[in-house]
Amino acid sequence: MSLRLTKTGWIKKAKKKGELFMEAILASKLDPGFFEELAGKLNSLDFANCLACGMCTAGCVFSDVHPHNDPRKMLRKIILGMREEVLNDPFVWYCTMCERCTIECPMNVNVAAITRALRGKFGLPTAGFIQKVVDDTIETGNQMAVQPDEYLETLEWIQEELQAELNDPDYRIPIDVEGADFLFGLNAREIKYYPNELMKILKIFYVAGANYTLSSRKWDATNLALFSGKDDDFWKITGPILEEVVRLKAKSLVVTECGHAFRSVRWGYRTFWKGPQFPIRFVLELIDEWIQEGRLKLDPTRNPEPVTLHDPCNIVRKEGVAEPQRRVLKAVCLDFREMTPHKRWNYCCGAGGGALAMPEYTEQRLLKGRRKVEQLLATGAKVVAISCHNCMDQFNDLNKHYKLGMRMEHVCSLVERALVMPEKN
Repeated sequence: MSLRLTKTGWIKKAKKKGELFMEAILASKLDPGFFEELAGKLNSLDFANCLACGMCTAGCVFSDVHPHNDPRKMLRKIILGMREEVLNDPFVWYCTMCERCTIECPMNVNVAAITRALRGKFGLPTAGFIQKVVDDTIETGNQMAVQPDEYLETLEWIQEELQAELNDPDYRIPIDVEGADFLFGLNAREIKYYPNELMKILKIFYVAGANYTLSSRKWDATNLALFSGKDDDFWKITGPILEEVVRLKAKSLVVTECGHAFRSVRWGYRTFWKGPQFPIRFVLELIDEWIQEGRLKLDPTRNPEPVTLHDPCNIVRKEGVAEPQRRVLKAVCLDFREMTPHKRWNYCCGAGGGALAMPEYTEQRLLKGRRKVEQLLATGAKVVAISCHNCMDQFNDLNKHYKLGMRMEHVCSLVERALVMPEKN
């Protein structure tokens, strides 16, 4: 989109179906206060630095996948004061908030932060069922509305299974133990749908001799208000798990393989937390350290197939954890292959920004996923290691939709398969 100022207002030029058309943007309809209002809600004027250079659009790998997905156009509308056009633009919900555009921007304009503010601070109805999940999380303490007795019964079942597998009748899952090295924050999917995944992680903890605890009160680290943009809802969800670290006198908080859970507690801690200070770490950071220390013995021949790694935006690009998972995979797999590009330059899978909770945009989500499919096929890998539950759901959908025939696994699953169990005394 190009803009030219005339005596009566702005003229917008664009191509539609191969033809040039002109649409008047009347100055009388522009709202100069919109710019300042957004800046106030963001507590930032960084978007005023926009040079209209188009680097954000060049950096967004989805800008040409489907209409209404161009960050540069959105920024120009904001700066011009086109309030109604901005608040009704599908971009607000199409954007995956992955920050791929921001790392290309010479002025470091954060389009993800702008998108979040537009979603949550201007009275827009929340797309999909994001708000329902947020409400359920506030009411029940977790996004799957798992009741306390169901949670404890699932842990009891996992404990019995591990007692048999480990041949250790004395094995116990520590719950509400004070003074542990870390409180372990879960994704509610690991209780509701994938307890076998949690079992593998707890098995790794057992072999490493980890000193940890789970909470009986607040154990789900996920928070979809990260995507709805409503800060009051966000803090009602994330605040309690940080308070649990203090209540249980844990030295740190460690978060499971879930990108937005890890991002939520880290961002909430930096932005809103006023209590005692403690580290917040990603579970693969610990596993990497345990491998380096020799606390985990591994046999990579148990993962012989070529493996590639997806870099979730919330873990890698936004929170800077890129190397530990690579060292882990090189220790547990025979044939590790990088995608191109990778690490902070990697592509969003297409399901970021809460897209999985917006079924009305499934078509756009799967179209975005095609970019990731091209990356996967170029590696020749048979297994995709995915350190995020949200991304995992998208990859499973892509695997089926594009008939890839690949196997999608969490990194901890590959670690558990390669574990060499210590001999009993």
